[in-house]
Amino acid sequence: MKKRTEVDDAERQYSERSYGRFERHLTLPAEVDEDRASATFRNGVLTVTLPKTERARQQTKRIPISH
Repeated sequence: MKKRTEVDDAERQYSERSYGRFERHLTLPAEVDEDRASATFRNGVLTVTLPKTERARQQTKRIPISH
């Protein structure tokens, strides 16, 4: 992925522009099914999908809401 940044700060009287490769590594939680994880980059938006493992889905606890 490439990153482009532009900063104009009139108060401090400077402007900054950068362009180049951008990379970030993340450690996934144990409850994520790594084989089904996916990411898309469209129109400047990165969307990361991290589906839960079957075991994590079974451990879901529903808490009733009383009125």
